[in-house]
Amino acid sequence: MTSAYAKALGARLRSIRTQQGLSLQGVEQKSKGRWKAVVVGSYERGDRAVTVQRLAELADFYGVPVQALLPDAAPSGQAAPPPRLVLDLEALQKVPHEKAGPLLRYVATIQSQRGDYNGKVLSIRADDLRTLAVIYDMAPGPLAEELISWGVLDPDARRAVGLEP
Repeated sequence: MTSAYAKALGARLRSIRTQQGLSLQGVEQKSKGRWKAVVVGSYERGDRAVTVQRLAELADFYGVPVQALLPDAAPSGQAAPPPRLVLDLEALQKVPHEKAGPLLRYVATIQSQRGDYNGKVLSIRADDLRTLAVIYDMAPGPLAEELISWGVLDPDARRAVGLEP
């Protein structure tokens, strides 16, 4: 029988994979067979236990910290966690450089640190948004609104930064 935690972990694994635009077969191809589609799928369904070592290796493969793969520790029955802050990198390329320059440099630094160059989206943390707010000389809320107006940040992110209940 699958535990609730295994299912939550699997959901996080699936979320990270799909954010990167990868199918299960795409993971197997990109990893040159190191990660078998059937194995990753069984981790995602919670049918197969994943060791800490394999989880760390999978996090490295996806270019995310291990913590990003772990489910939130919220008690069951609590409201869903706020949406993640995900930047649309394709939309960011369309924003005039005089506006987006600092964000482009910050994104490039994060991509370099993570080894994550999928070019479509980039997950950032609330701390990253606060850092960007300092760079832009704005509060995090107004900066989030600005990024939403550029089409770079999904409007659902307002809940992630406390702008909506």
